[in-house]
Amino acid sequence: MLSQNLETGKKGEDIATDFLTRKGYTIRERNWRHKHWEVDIIASKGNILHFIEVKTRTNIQYGYPEEGISKEKMQHLKNAAVAYQYRHQRWKYVQFDAIAIQLQGFNVKEIMLIEDIYF
Repeated sequence: MLSQNLETGKKGEDIATDFLTRKGYTIRERNWRHKHWEVDIIASKGNILHFIEVKTRTNIQYGYPEEGISKEKMQHLKNAAVAYQYRHQRWKYVQFDAIAIQLQGFNVKEIMLIEDIYF
């Protein structure tokens, strides 16, 4: 089951990367790690650096993908963003986003970019 979840997650991140690229974002990092924190995608568009959490589900038995983003996960994303911004100081503006993806078999049923989330 765990490897199936990892496969679904990787597929979702691949889909999200393609989606963002088509929308004019530049992908800076994928699966960037600092200590025990990880950011799925770090991208830029204009003068804004985006820290993006990707959630992918194959069904909604346990809720919609975006419902899987906890306060703890957001705190980890913020902590990682501080570390990344310290190393890349040219980025003055940051934004936290999420991409929620629902798959139906091997196809994308729905993809939603949720911009400027913060809690």
